Formats: sequence, C-alpha cells, structure tokens
Amino acid sequence: MRRLFAVMQVLVLLWLPAVLNAQTRTVTGIVTDSKTGQPLAGVTITVVGTNIAALTDTTGAYRVAVDSRADRLTFSSIGYTEQRVPIAGAQLNVRLVPEITNLDNVVVIAYGTRRKTDLTGAVTAITAKDFQKGNIASSEQLLQGKVAGLQVTSGGGAAGGGSKIRIRGAASLNASNDPLIVIDGVPVEGNSVSGSANLLNTINPNDIESISILKDASATALYGSRATNGVMIITTKKGASGKPRFNFNTRGSLGVVAKKIDVLSGDQIRDIVNASGNNTYIPLLGTANTDWQNEIYRSAAGFDNNLSVSGRADLGTSVKLPYRLSAGYLTQQGNLKTNNFDRFTTALNLNPKFFQDHLSININAKYANTKNVFADEGAIGAAVAFDPTQSVRKDWNRFSGFYEWVQANGDVNKNASRNPVALLELKDNRSSVDRFIGNVQLDYKLHFLPDLHVLVNLGVDQSTGSGTAILDSTSAISVTDFSGLGNISRYKQSKKSQLADVQLFYQKDLSDGYKIDALLGHGYQDFFTTDYNFYNLYQTGKEVPGQEINYPVVKNGYGIDSYLGRLNFTMAGNYLLTATLRRDASSKFSRENRVGYFPSFAFAWKLKEAFFQSTSINELKLRLGWGITGQQDGIAYNSYLPLYYQSQSSAQYQFGDVFYRLYRPTAFNKDLKWETSGTFNAGIDFAFAQNRINGSMDVYSKRTKNLLSYVDIAPGSNFDITQLRNIGELKNTGFEFSINTVPYKNEDFSWDLNFNFTYNKSEIKALYSNVKDPEYKGFPVSGITGGTGNKVGIHAVGYAPYTFFVRQQVYDSGGKPIEGLYEDVNRDGKISDADNSYYKKPAPDFLFGMATGVTYKKLSVGITGHGMAGNYLYNNYNANSAVLRNVLNPVISLGNTGANYLETNFANNQYLSNYYIENASFFRIDNINMGYNFGKISQSRFRLSVNASVQNVAVFTKYSGADPESANSSGVDNNIYPRPRIFSLGANLDF
Repeated sequence: MRRLFAVMQVLVLLWLPAVLNAQTRTVTGIVTDSKTGQPLAGVTITVVGTNIAALTDTTGAYRVAVDSRADRLTFSSIGYTEQRVPIAGAQLNVRLVPEITNLDNVVVIAYGTRRKTDLTGAVTAITAKDFQKGNIASSEQLLQGKVAGLQVTSGGGAAGGGSKIRIRGAASLNASNDPLIVIDGVPVEGNSVSGSANLLNTINPNDIESISILKDASATALYGSRATNGVMIITTKKGASGKPRFNFNTRGSLGVVAKKIDVLSGDQIRDIVNASGNNTYIPLLGTANTDWQNEIYRSAAGFDNNLSVSGRADLGTSVKLPYRLSAGYLTQQGNLKTNNFDRFTTALNLNPKFFQDHLSININAKYANTKNVFADEGAIGAAVAFDPTQSVRKDWNRFSGFYEWVQANGDVNKNASRNPVALLELKDNRSSVDRFIGNVQLDYKLHFLPDLHVLVNLGVDQSTGSGTAILDSTSAISVTDFSGLGNISRYKQSKKSQLADVQLFYQKDLSDGYKIDALLGHGYQDFFTTDYNFYNLYQTGKEVPGQEINYPVVKNGYGIDSYLGRLNFTMAGNYLLTATLRRDASSKFSRENRVGYFPSFAFAWKLKEAFFQSTSINELKLRLGWGITGQQDGIAYNSYLPLYYQSQSSAQYQFGDVFYRLYRPTAFNKDLKWETSGTFNAGIDFAFAQNRINGSMDVYSKRTKNLLSYVDIAPGSNFDITQLRNIGELKNTGFEFSINTVPYKNEDFSWDLNFNFTYNKSEIKALYSNVKDPEYKGFPVSGITGGTGNKVGIHAVGYAPYTFFVRQQVYDSGGKPIEGLYEDVNRDGKISDADNSYYKKPAPDFLFGMATGVTYKKLSVGITGHGMAGNYLYNNYNANSAVLRNVLNPVISLGNTGANYLETNFANNQYLSNYYIENASFFRIDNINMGYNFGKISQSRFRLSVNASVQNVAVFTKYSGADPESANSSGVDNNIYPRPRIFSLGANLDF
C-alpha cells in the first residue's frame, strides 16, 4: 500500500505542472503607434471577461497571465481606438490607431458621441482638416459653405466681426433665429456683451477640433427649449499619448477693400450743380476731387500666432495624464481707419483616468481677452454722401482743421453730412472683454456594474466687457450736441452662466447584433446679466447736466431646470431606434406656462447590411425622425410680471408743496408660452466605391407654433400700446443634398471634390388669430433709411417673412423708370398704400457650396466657394442717395449721389418703388489656398509646412450694390462695412 501511495505521489507531481501550464499561460508583446511606429507606454491590456489587466512599460512591452479559457485581449489608451485582439499565441504585437484618424467615424451629438454609421438624426460634423482656410478670426466662419442647410453670413468686414448663422432657415419672426451653441459641453447664451458684438471671436479657431451641426428635432430635442434653431457643438482639441509634441503656427495677412460704392466724382458734381443754374448752391462748390472712400479705407494688416503643446504625463504606474496647453495672439486691423482688434487666448485640457480607467475626468478651461478699437461706422455712409468737391481739411482753426458745413453766421449746419475722416479721427471708442469658459466632466464606470456610468458636468461661462468712447471737443458733433466740450461715455456689462448636469448612462452589447444604451439625467443652468450705468461726462471730466441714474447697477437673470432621457436600441445590427424626452422649466414664464415637454423619435435602417452586403455599396442607410423643440430667446427676463420702475425727476407728481416720484408700470403678458417647432425629417446616407463617393440626402418639414411677436393692443388694456404675444405659425420645408468624392487617387496624387445644395421655403401660416378682417394685409416691417417711418416689408399669411410690400414701378418704352408713376393696383384713380403689392423676398430659395482640392506628393492646392439663388435685396443706398435732391440738399449743403442717378435722373426719392428691389443671387469664390509640406527638416525633429491663401477672391452677381450677401434678415441693404479681399502667408512647425 505504501508503495502504491508513493507511486501515486510521483505521478501527481509529474502531472501537476502540466495541469498548471494548461490552466495559465503568459502572453507578451509590444504595442506601437500605427502611424509613427513608436512604442506606446501606459497602454492598458485587459483580458476580456476578467478583471486581469496589465500596462505597457516605456518600451511598449507588456506581459499578462491568462487562463486557458481566455480568447481575446483588449488594448486601450487615451487618444487611440480601442482594439480587441484574439490570442493567437504567446507573442502578440499590436499597432494602435490614433483616434484622430477615426474622427470622421465618430460624431459629437447631444450629450455624447456616436458612430456616424449609427446616427438616426440629421447631423453633419466638420473636422479641422475640412475647415475654411486662411485668415479666420471667428469660429463660425470656419463652416462657410461647408454644410448643407447652414447659412453663415458675415455682418461685414469689421475687425473681429461676427456672422449671421441660420440652420434650415428662420423659425421665428421676433424671437432669436440663432442656433444654440455648445462649447465643450457648456451651452452658451447669446453672442454679445458690451464691448463686443461677437463673443464667438473669443474662441480661438486654432483650438477647435470639430464642429457638429444638429439640424432636425430628433438630433436636437435633448436641448429642449433652446433647440428650435438647431444646435452647433464646438469641440476643442485634447491631449494625446506619447512625449510632449509642440506646434507653432503663424500667419500674416493683408486685407484690401474688394469693391466700393459707385459714386460721382467732384467734376461730375460740379457739372450737375452748374447745369442747375441754382445760385444758392453754385457758390458752395469746391475745387477738389476728393474720393472720400479712399480717405476712410486702408490696407489692413493682421498677424496670428499660436503655440500649443500636447502629450501625456505619467504620474505613476496607474495614473496617466493626457494634456494640451495652448496660447494664441491675434492682432488685426480693420479696413476702416482706426478700427483694430486684438485677441489673446489660452486653453488647457486635461484628461486623466483613474482606477484602471473606471473614472475618466475631462477638464476644460479657456480664457480670452479681446481689445477693440471701434471705428465710427457712420463714416461709411458719410463717405458716399459728402461733397467730393471739398477737401478733407480747410485752412482754419475749427474742428481740428477738418472741413465741415457751416451756415452763413458760422454755426455748424446740424442737418448736413459730417466730414467722414473727422468722424474717424475725432472719436476714440475702446473696449476690453474678458471671457472664461470652463467645465469639469466626470465619467465613472461602476466597478460592480461596468456597463453603468455616472456622468457629471459642472461648468461656468463668464464674460465682462467694458469700454469708453471719447468724442473730441473740437468735433462738429461736440459743438452741436455738447456745447463744444466733448463727451466721455462709459459702458460695462457682465454675463455669467452656471451649469450642473448629472446623468446615468447604461450601455450593453447584447447577442446577435442587439445593443442598447440609455441616458437619464437632470440639469440646471442659470444666466445672469449685470448692467452698469454711468453718467455722461464732458471731455474735461465734468458731468453733463440734466442726467439722472436711478439704477446704477441692474442685475437680471433666469434659470432652466431640466430632466432628460434618451434610449437607443439596435436590433440585429440593422435597425436603430432612438427616443428622447426633455422636460424644461424656465423662469421666463409664469407658473402656468413654465414647463414644456420636448419629445423625439427616430428610426434608421441599414439597408446595406440587409440587401447589399456583397456589392460595391459601402453604406446605405434610411433615416426617419420626428420631434418637438422649443424657443425662448428674445423674451425679456420678466415679461410675464407687472414691473414698476421709478420715474425720472422730470416726471414727478405734486401733493401740496412736495413733489413725489412715481413708479411706472411696464407692459406684461402672463399668458406667454414657448414657441414650439414640430419637425419631420427623412434622409438617406450613402457611400460607394470604397467610400470614395459618399454623402446624404434629407427632406424636412418644420412648423413653428405660438410665434412670438409684438402686436398693437387696445389703449388701456395694458400698460403700453404694444405687447409681446403668441400670435401665429410659420412653416419651413426643404431638401438638402451633399456629396463628397475622390475622383482620382494614387500613391502620389489625389483629387477630392465636394458639393452641397439646399432648398428651403418659408411661409407664414397664421398671424393675429383674433383678427378676422379680410382687408388685413399683414404686419409692416423692414424699416429703411430715408423719409419718416418708411417700411418696405411685411409679415403676411401665405408669404415668406419680410416679403417686400412695395409699389409697382411703371417704365417708359426704353425701359427707364418714370419718376413718381406707379401701377394703380386697386383702380381707384390714386396712388396710396392700398396699391402696395407683395413682391419678392430676401431669403434665398437655394444655398450651395463647393470645395475641391488636389494633392501631389507634398504640394496641395484647394478652392472653396458658396452661393445663393432666389434672394432679393432692397438697394437702400440707391433709393436714398441716387437722386438730385441728395446733391442739391434742401438743408443748404452739397452732397454726392450714386451712379444710379445717371440712369434714372430722379429728382426726388421714390422709396417705395420696386425698382430698387434687385436680384441678389450670387456665387462667391471664398478661398484659393496652396500648401507645401516639407516634412522633417534635415535630420531634426522639426516638421515644417507652409501655406498661402486668398480669401473673398471674386463674386459673380447681377446685383448693382457693393455686396449681394447681406446679414440683414429684412433684406434692406444699407451701407455696410465692406468685406475685404485677404492675402495671407502662413507656416506650421511641429516638433
């Protein structure tokens, strides 16, 4: 027995190592970057289905023990696409793909990200490689002409100026039509603060990684009451794995005025005045030939420098800290003399992970300081109106030597045009704006339930703007308005928003292509604005008399309390369902109307997987979506409350011998509700020929109800004669098409060609629900320069917003307009407002954009452009200035007139003539750029590329005005700051 036992012991000892070896084994290998081939340290290797994990060392090597049942390893690292790799042996080397090469496949959406192939809503993402090139000072201009359904129209050429942004047309008449902008997870309100008309210029375009445009309600409904006009999500650049990588880029630019208003010369004005034989005006003629536009404009220089460093700091064996730090400085002159814009920005992004990647933290901090020198843009209008027979200066000791119109007794002619150069030189308006946007995002993957995440987002957006405008005591305006003592006016405003979001996110891959993810959360965000009121001062510092400030500091604000939920369900890998619901409660409304519910549903069917698996079709997906979104922008903070303000000292009431100040009420409406928009969208995403042809098509219909508008009310029914009410409906329908192609590509040469097209129709479906008068034609809008109270547009049922409502001009046999002769539409024998007719509209029917680029080895050349068709403008300059009355001014001064006067010979203004409404369709070549990538310089670590570009290259249009692209929704083209043609050179250095 003992011998048998001893034999069994020997057999067990011999067999045990074999058993142990079968149960556990060691896998080793090296992990490298697929792009550079460099080893990657700190990569997490996890045995799928277990808690066993290991990290690579500084050489990229790893060693991990696995049991016999393990068949896959997961390799993950921040900045790289996660990979699951089958265990094929004891040696397993892996090359990780940087996420930056995968950005086209992952899209930032509301409260998260999603693979492009899994999108169910209408979303377009543009990454840095596809942004507009050249001298870009404001982030929204990166997208001009790049996205179907998106209209980005700069407000002019002012240094640091902003743009009008519209997604699928306008959804409101009086409330805001601007999209909601979300910056790194922080929704921001408005786009202005005192001292800056464009807060988007505080975001350095060089820091932006991607911008997502959310168009339909199924994509935007999670933002609820602020999403009617679409959503723009800006995501900034983040850190990456590896050693510190530095980037420095610099750009110099020169901007010139591309086109000026066509006005008459001094000689032409002398001919006209002398031919009139009017001895009142002939003696006023000068001898000069002054081009006033040349006098106020200049070639504008600009410089933009940016430095960034990104990488990952190893703070221990288990804590890795990816980071990115950047700083930038931009200085830009405006083409209008004295106009300048300076910007300093810095941004920090940290993305550490803890507890074996169970806790992810994303810290974003962005600070910007902008300094503006605002030119008096009244000089633009004065330059085309002032008498060109006069010199800029006159030999006298008045008005700092500038020529000005004075009466026979030497007093300033108050009603005459002011010297445009004096307007610029004798006023100094400077501002400084500070803005900080920061947030901390936490993503905790529960240890006991890794499929469940707790998400927290805490953020703040704070901006303060202040400035001082000094009017020189010698200016003509100082003489007329401030007794020749000059003026100092000060302004200051601060805005602050705070955000707190908490969410639960559950994601689970089920078997056979079934997946589910759900989001449930609560959020709160408030917005406060503080206005500071100051006394006006003379230039000496003494207060201007007659002023009174009852409220030196005024603080107002509102808050939004929200609950939200989203469910995504994928069935059999082919069918995708999305349902969302958001409940918003806003303090802008009374308790009865404070809460709004905003649901959405979407469905997508991957037709490729179902029908075309073995064909050249790479993607074919059908999308259907419906949802409701809201709108509250444009409503004052306390519109539903009866507010009382203390009166000025000039409005007191006497009791006996004592005067008492009154408290005066403001108009209010406790029945105000949200504007709500219901949207239906159907779309197809497609890709062919190994994705060398890809794009999408969408049709949509959006109907906005409870439109907000100020309406006339019966005297005595409230505390004003107008009131903000919910009064109508507006419908937008449209079609979008975008296509991206690579017509030719080989090892050395590639050519890409992209095009997008949009059709949109807006129609007012209801107005003034309580008005039944069949003679009611609509609500007059679109005020113009010239005359008193003239308006050339109307909001009318059955027509687009701001449809022109004017008189029908009669022409002679030669096609020349006959002054004062119009069509008697109602045949009553007289011309009156009853003869005004609906005529054209400002909004375009069609938007289109294109981009093409060629790359040959290290050389690249690109061109981009965009255009509109079906849009009309009212040429207010011609209507107001291109008449003889503007030369022989009744206020006893001379002026200039537009070249259009030579065509019409109108003596007096014909403001309401449809002759001045012109087709403003156009195509603009936005940018021609060229670049050369030198790669590594000699044997150093430096990589160099250089580039050159021309912006605003050419405009093709029949419009006779300075520029057919207007940011004015009413379609009234007054004198705007001209858009410059910009030439720039730049260099980019990586090391």
